[in-house]
Amino acid sequence: MDITQIIAFSFIATFIVILLKQYKPEYAMIAMIAAGIFILLFVINKLSSVIVLLEELTDKIGINKEFFVILLKITGIAYIVEFASNICKDAGESAIASKVELAGKIVIVTLSIPIFSTLIRTMSEII
Repeated sequence: MDITQIIAFSFIATFIVILLKQYKPEYAMIAMIAAGIFILLFVINKLSSVIVLLEELTDKIGINKEFFVILLKITGIAYIVEFASNICKDAGESAIASKVELAGKIVIVTLSIPIFSTLIRTMSEII
């Protein structure tokens, strides 16, 4: 599925959600979440080739695989948190959205600790 199909699907889904909000508001949220998940699944499917390419590059350069995995996890968490936060905002729950964003930031910081500790160790060895 290319970007034009995703955009066409999103326009159709938006139209359906708008109609559902008028007649069956309880189903509009379900349709919105389903459309978002559908789009997310297609985008994630496209990312697998990019991840393979990045793994090949890290092997050639000699970067620690552990750092590469951490960076991929951080990137994935950032996108998933943004997706979840936007769904909460669309549902009118901005307070929950801000808590989801805070939780994502905390998880990202905890995941990045090995990178920071290696960086600090390296800097102390240089000094």
